[in-house]
Amino acid sequence: MASIQIPNYGQLNIKHIVCDYNGTIAKDGKLAPDIKDIFKLLSENYNVHVITADTFGTVKKELESVDITVKILSSSDHTQEKGEYIKALGSKYCASIGNGNNDVKMLQESAISIAVIGDEGCATSTLMKSDIVCKSITDALLLFIKQKRLIATLRS
Repeated sequence: MASIQIPNYGQLNIKHIVCDYNGTIAKDGKLAPDIKDIFKLLSENYNVHVITADTFGTVKKELESVDITVKILSSSDHTQEKGEYIKALGSKYCASIGNGNNDVKMLQESAISIAVIGDEGCATSTLMKSDIVCKSITDALLLFIKQKRLIATLRS
């Protein structure tokens, strides 16, 4: 867990980082470069989760060598299921990262949420519900390793 004090914003006590898969950390079912290495660094202080419908059926193979939790969605309402997953982990201990319309509830339920504008773009609903917007998943994940970047962005 990491405790991050942000002036005039509050204290974050993050245990879990939950990432959407396709469009966020992967493109066309293939993991973005350097993500495995970043996940290994993050797993020293956080529990890392990937939540996905696994459209391409590749998530387990792509992440098999990384010590993270993979949650494959099973309901017909992925938006709701993602939000419920965050609640089950403890919303106040979660950071979430996504880009799609079905990530909105996940972002809303989290203590801190990040929208990523990657090659698939980002749904405007997700953009509007996020605390931070990043141009790449690498930049988003590094906020939790280089925490002063996170502080600089959110302080007032």
